[in-house]
Amino acid sequence: MNISAHQKAFAMVLSLGLVAGCSSTGDTMGEDEYGSDVQAVDQDGGSTVYGGSEDGGVSSTGLTDEEMREREERAEQEAMRNITTFYFDFDTAEIKPEAREVLVAHARYLESNPNQQVRLEGHGDERGTKEYNLALGERRANAVERFLIVNGASRGQLETVSYGEEKPAVMGSNESAWAQNRRVELVFE
Repeated sequence: MNISAHQKAFAMVLSLGLVAGCSSTGDTMGEDEYGSDVQAVDQDGGSTVYGGSEDGGVSSTGLTDEEMREREERAEQEAMRNITTFYFDFDTAEIKPEAREVLVAHARYLESNPNQQVRLEGHGDERGTKEYNLALGERRANAVERFLIVNGASRGQLETVSYGEEKPAVMGSNESAWAQNRRVELVFE
């Protein structure tokens, strides 16, 4: 599964849609259209929020390139944080390279929100004994926990639990089903 490429593409489309949706058309709305003193677009083509005067509100024309990059980066981080399931190869607890960037986004979020709690639920596929799969699910959850801590999350924000093979995401006895069941899910509380 190529999480990184798909998620980057999704984040870019989301960012472009946000920028396109927020861009102005050059049309103005007068008082008589809505019965208020709010002016949606100023004379220079930038939009003004709250009021129509220069002394009140926030204008989009005042954003620097750096502020725009920061805004786009925040939108990309937000899109990456929507990914909360991380998959593993058969019989390993090694985090896949394509999951690392997304986990870093989660770690940064947790670092900047110290009261946020997250439960890391480790899972395995149906192959192997129940005991082995419980231990493997725990190793997977612990691997994600260590990665998050190294990248800024606090140990006190994280709880790990292993369900082994007991809560499959997909029913079936084939490689496709097994691949979807070998996972760690982040459950934010």
